Amino acid sequence: MKLLFLPLSLIFILLSSFSAPYSNEVTPDKIILTVDEDVEILTLYKIFLNQNASMPQLESFSNAIKGYTKLKAQGKIKNETLTIIDFSLSSTVKRLWVLDMTKFKVLFNTVVAHGKNTGGEFATKFSNTNNSNQSSLGFYITDNTYYGKNGLSLFLDGQEKGLNNNARKRYVVFHGAKYANADFVKRNGRLGRSLGCPAVPTAINTAIIKRIKNKSCLFIYHPSKSYKTKSKLIS
Repeated sequence: MKLLFLPLSLIFILLSSFSAPYSNEVTPDKIILTVDEDVEILTLYKIFLNQNASMPQLESFSNAIKGYTKLKAQGKIKNETLTIIDFSLSSTVKRLWVLDMTKFKVLFNTVVAHGKNTGGEFATKFSNTNNSNQSSLGFYITDNTYYGKNGLSLFLDGQEKGLNNNARKRYVVFHGAKYANADFVKRNGRLGRSLGCPAVPTAINTAIIKRIKNKSCLFIYHPSKSYKTKSKLIS
């Protein structure tokens, strides 16, 4: 895999800080040809860590980069922003990150709700079925916005057949919600839940949507064996 969005100069700088054999035996022109997928992803992860206080876990980041790279190669990504939602984490913590893939910056880090039939504090069950009120794992491409009952909202197009490709039919969209905020957690011991949509605090919903709309990548992660087996974008 080639991380086409990662400048060779930055790869060289990061790998130069690693131990042998990289420090004195390669040139920037050779880096992209000599390092394997895992090292490339670790390099990119280290770049982000060096510039940001909070980052997703390496496992969710790694899977996100694999799919992002494939979708970008297919020409589906026009907005070079990557949103990672880690549903292995408690709904009480900030488990959504919006990453600028050109400047290697974390733009937003906030709480995000899962579907009411996906679990309580933790997300455990996922579905691609209409009226399931469950979240769907995998990769999405963002589209245009609209105003609905939850204010400014963003259409999501699921990219994985059988896993999340019914997002449009189910009206699984990105939106803000009053139940998706810290005050709700204080009162209830967990974040509120949606009907399957990734819902974020209303105070920052508009800012996030304006950044990620129009063909950026959104990835919802969970260490589900079923997802790992079925997904062609992380294999």
